[in-house]
Amino acid sequence: MPLSAYKPDWAGSASISPEGPCEAGSWQTFELTYTAGKFGIDDQGGIAIVMRTASDQSRLQIDDPKGASYCTAEASNGAVLALDYDGRNGIRPWFKRLRVRVVRHFLAEGDTITIRIGDRRFGGPGIRMQTFCEPTYEFKVLADPIATTDFVELPIQPYLTIVPGKPERWQAVLPTLARVGETFRFSLKAEDIWGNPSDQIDQTVRLLADRPVRDLPETVTFTPGERAHVIEGLSVAGECDLTIRVLSAEGAALAVSNPCRISDDYPYRQYWSDMHGQSEETVGTNSAREYFEFARDLAFLDIAGHQGNDFQITDAFWAELNTLTAEFDEPGRFVCLPGFEWSGNTNLGGDHNVWYRTEGRPIYRSSRALIADSSAPETDAFTLPELFQQLQDEDALVVAHCGGRYADVTLAHDGALEPSVEIHSSWGTFPWIVDDALKSGYRVGIVAASDGHKGRLGAEYPGSSLFGCYGGYTCHMMPELSRDALFESFRRRNHFATTGARMFLEASVALPRGGLIHRRNPDLGPTETWQADRAYMGDIVKVEDDTVTFHLDVAGASPIERIELRDGLETLEVIRPYSKRELGARIRVVWEGAEYRGRGRMVSWDGHLALHGNRIRQANPINFWNADNRLESRGDTGLAWKAVTTGSFGGADIWLANGTDGRIEIETAQGRFEVLIQDIGYEDTVFECGGLGKRLRLYRLPERLTAKTLRWSRTLAIRAPGEGDTRPYVCLTREDGHQAWSSPVYLFR
Repeated sequence: MPLSAYKPDWAGSASISPEGPCEAGSWQTFELTYTAGKFGIDDQGGIAIVMRTASDQSRLQIDDPKGASYCTAEASNGAVLALDYDGRNGIRPWFKRLRVRVVRHFLAEGDTITIRIGDRRFGGPGIRMQTFCEPTYEFKVLADPIATTDFVELPIQPYLTIVPGKPERWQAVLPTLARVGETFRFSLKAEDIWGNPSDQIDQTVRLLADRPVRDLPETVTFTPGERAHVIEGLSVAGECDLTIRVLSAEGAALAVSNPCRISDDYPYRQYWSDMHGQSEETVGTNSAREYFEFARDLAFLDIAGHQGNDFQITDAFWAELNTLTAEFDEPGRFVCLPGFEWSGNTNLGGDHNVWYRTEGRPIYRSSRALIADSSAPETDAFTLPELFQQLQDEDALVVAHCGGRYADVTLAHDGALEPSVEIHSSWGTFPWIVDDALKSGYRVGIVAASDGHKGRLGAEYPGSSLFGCYGGYTCHMMPELSRDALFESFRRRNHFATTGARMFLEASVALPRGGLIHRRNPDLGPTETWQADRAYMGDIVKVEDDTVTFHLDVAGASPIERIELRDGLETLEVIRPYSKRELGARIRVVWEGAEYRGRGRMVSWDGHLALHGNRIRQANPINFWNADNRLESRGDTGLAWKAVTTGSFGGADIWLANGTDGRIEIETAQGRFEVLIQDIGYEDTVFECGGLGKRLRLYRLPERLTAKTLRWSRTLAIRAPGEGDTRPYVCLTREDGHQAWSSPVYLFR
């Protein structure tokens, strides 16, 4: 739907009522009034109301008067109107379009069309607003006064302000690693039911640390309008794993922070990033400035990037982004990088993130699909090999990821430019992209991010939309917080990924006779080397030994459910911090996987569970990120749920009255499954459902998991010379459903 620029001042005006702020996720009804301009609206002309694709408000409809988001329209002069709605008929990012067409008669200047959005007059509930905040949410109005279907955008648009709701849960954040006596910060906020930092708090909370913390106040007071508190300058005198509890004034538990490892034993710090998201200038929400402010001040990130789709970034916006990243970058406090998302079609290479160390570098676009300017054609890069060629002389990083277009790392890869692949984002979890890289013999690290479109970089909940997961983080092992240190950490793959949980994690290899660490991949040419008796995740090491010792050290806020030790594509061992004799009457039911790699990957697991010959004492949901989707009780013998996965997993823990009696019958959109309870044990009972890792799993757990920390080691055999790398890494799964992946260590003889 092309947009005309012809005489917008003659195209009319629009207003909306009520104008007041709306709570995110609340139910509302609006009257949008269009007043015809000098042209009027001719017979078969009309108007269109377009909405951003990122918005997850309830879908507009014109067929069910008693249903949600029912829309009607009427003309002040009695003209006959026709309505239609399509969720993908506008121009990106305004895909969603409600069209009102004059099908009999016409409108003259001053005549009006009144559109009721979420019309409640016939018993409907109204429209459920999008679940995330936006100061200028638009029902953008376009006019087609001359009946050409070449719409023009009205020069002044009505807008609404969408604000957070009341606090539902508190979030307390510490760094995951600090030295003894070194100062650090403690960050605190409360989120509404949809994950927006709430500004409706009038409360004093108590802070209780499990170790003495210098300059930690006993209380913090939130007043209305405040969305976060950050306490700087804290320190601890001795080595420990520090946590801080947040209590109400009456002593009720509100939150517990992630643990902070206080120790002088580590030659690095841990800094947390979400380097992948978009703002309203492309397909996201809120301005790029608000995007960076949220990441720094409300998500408490150390590192951020901006990854707008290249085919939508104008030269003017690219210049603005570079100005913003230079402004927000403060070494030691917050690192901010200029970058873009190379968004080639899947057959040309798929989505890849590009970041620069410095501002002022070119943007190499996969296309100019939404950009009128065709100047500087020498910067075009229509295929992934062309992008790598353009970046040969640039100080840049590239990471393959899976969004709308999935990256095909088998099509092209440049080990010097592309050190890592992205395993998780709000789009889902994609272990296959790691497997593709390892199967191809690449030496890559593993990262995660959010690819957030909702203006919440670093705290990106999926809301009520096609996104299936909470956004991820990458933890970087660096000596300091700076761009130089970040680029070196990235290029050595010294980082690990999580699905959005902050935890301390170290995966390392002890080298009995020492090893030769390579600063860069030696397959790509000569590189600096040095001797060491320990290698860390991501390192490439030449070793003399037949065997080495792999060490894992973990500390998190939730107990560990299992850890898979892998060597490349092979799972060597599954480590569970409990024994078979500790198993009880607790059953974990897990659904997981995707339909396939592309946009239609989402799997519906809507279903129910029935117990026969047993009862449910308690049931807890796992990874139910969408507040609309709940685990519901059906008495003491059944459960029902709405759930989706996008390569990720969800499920439920069920505590039974008796650990062995009866059977479980599960019916989902993917099939019907039945198993005897006595047959569910330590190992997974698996029902394959096709697709891409689409399966249902059941297994037994202890009544209570307690191991939040783990120090563990195993002896590993090193492959013989000429047989390729030994590539140990771990995938960790916690009780709360969060996962983490260390980057592999690459060992060769």
